[in-house]
Amino acid sequence: MNKRLYQFFADDHHRIDNLLNKATEQASEIDLNYYHQFRTQLLKHIKMEEKILFPAAKKANPALMKELLPQYRLEHGALTALMVPTPTPSLIKVIRYLLKKHNLKEEGLDGLYDICEGLTQGQTQELLVQLIATKEVPIHPPNSAPYALEVARRALVRAGYDFDEIVRRTND
Repeated sequence: MNKRLYQFFADDHHRIDNLLNKATEQASEIDLNYYHQFRTQLLKHIKMEEKILFPAAKKANPALMKELLPQYRLEHGALTALMVPTPTPSLIKVIRYLLKKHNLKEEGLDGLYDICEGLTQGQTQELLVQLIATKEVPIHPPNSAPYALEVARRALVRAGYDFDEIVRRTND
């Protein structure tokens, strides 16, 4: 298998991770310009999966995708909710943790990208054209209201994660 879709999404993961790394290069502060780029690119990436890749794979095998997609969608919801609050070191730790877990499940051997690649054989070029043409998701500036973080915490719980536990466990 050529794995062009897999490579497209894996490369995008690395590009997005690099934006987050640049936003947090200085331990004392978060570079909001890079963080804005990170947010817009992560949300665009999620949009590409939800609006293009997943529907194409679901069309090929509805039963399998009905079984696989719910957890990915919960994690996408949590990641989207985590893009709303004003970034803090704790929020960044949680984002990194969830991205690492999520990306491994997508990129891993027999992961979601391999499955989708197999299901959409013959559509690769058409899907790549759509993916490349995907527009960024319009976003608002980060929201410093306490409810913004509370909403993100609840979205994490729905996806099976605990904000405070992640902050306690991680050391980056």
